[in-house]
Amino acid sequence: MRHPRYALAVSLLALLVSFHSHAQAPKEYQPQIGQQGKDVIWVPTPDEIVERMLTMAQVKPTDYVVDLGAGDGKIAIMAAKKFGAKSLGIEYNPDMARHAQSNAVKAGVTDKAQIQQGDIFATDFTSATVVTMYLLPTLNLKLRPTLLAMRPGTRVVSHSFTMEDWQPDETSTFDGRRAYFWVVPAQVQGAWIVKAGNESFELTLEQRFQKLDGSMRMNAMQAGLRDATLHGASIAFSFVDEKGVMRQFSGRVNGAAMEGTLRTEGRSEEVRWNASKR
Repeated sequence: MRHPRYALAVSLLALLVSFHSHAQAPKEYQPQIGQQGKDVIWVPTPDEIVERMLTMAQVKPTDYVVDLGAGDGKIAIMAAKKFGAKSLGIEYNPDMARHAQSNAVKAGVTDKAQIQQGDIFATDFTSATVVTMYLLPTLNLKLRPTLLAMRPGTRVVSHSFTMEDWQPDETSTFDGRRAYFWVVPAQVQGAWIVKAGNESFELTLEQRFQKLDGSMRMNAMQAGLRDATLHGASIAFSFVDEKGVMRQFSGRVNGAAMEGTLRTEGRSEEVRWNASKR
């Protein structure tokens, strides 16, 4: 028979091994609502708002969604899991980024969604077709020049905070919370030479984000534009010529060029037009 002291020593050794094992096991990171981040405190966006944000942007499987300040990763994860899009979350806190990537693993979407540690002001996200955020007004304004320089038609959604004088194209309210949506407009400010058939016009456009105004010169006459609209790269405007006939232009912007179709009041056929920036 074994001595009682031997049995006691074995029990103590097992207890020490168990204690050491538990002491060495890393604790799973658990973010706390209100914890301080680099520029903002962390407050998760409710799932219903996340879904509305992605729905407002009409996210599809062909999209690439980038979430700025990804937190626990829920926006990037839902974009992949429910909308089928490729997505990336950018999160400054390395512990939070690892936690969010773990959530993506648990959700089974790592083939489409990734969360990476990074600074949103130092990371290139210009290949995104949809950008989402829940930041602060000052950060939105700091990001605004980068967003406006993205490809025309890029969709931007912000939870709770606006872009100041860049008016949203849509505002949605859900349970007292607001989400704001913008479409990045093409840059069309300035003078253009427009040709349609055997006619030539001088177009002057004044732009304030997606809002347009301007005039069209035809021979010695200069007419103000009517119904001027800009949605991403799509543009439309009208003017009344010297004979009192409405000319309606619609088309697309491609950098320093535009092209589309011209409809003239009283005529059934459409004429192709193109324009180059002066």
